[in-house]
Amino acid sequence: MRATIRTSVPDPETVARAVRPDNTDEMTTRVEEDAVATTIERETASGLLTTADDYVVNLTVATELIERTTDLQHTDHE
Repeated sequence: MRATIRTSVPDPETVARAVRPDNTDEMTTRVEEDAVATTIERETASGLLTTADDYVVNLTVATELIERTTDLQHTDHE
């Protein structure tokens, strides 16, 4: 079984670099224009669902941290 999750994010290169270390051997993450795309291949539907769920959590955390860091870098602290 295979699924591809494609998510538009503000900084896809940085988000992809952040989530790749958590990929298993059955996962590939790449940048497609303004999005991060990850393909997951697993033998069972339950394995695919579990891996996809873990990936979405990692993606959400990475995206939020990058957005907050970017916001802090652009804040005027005068």
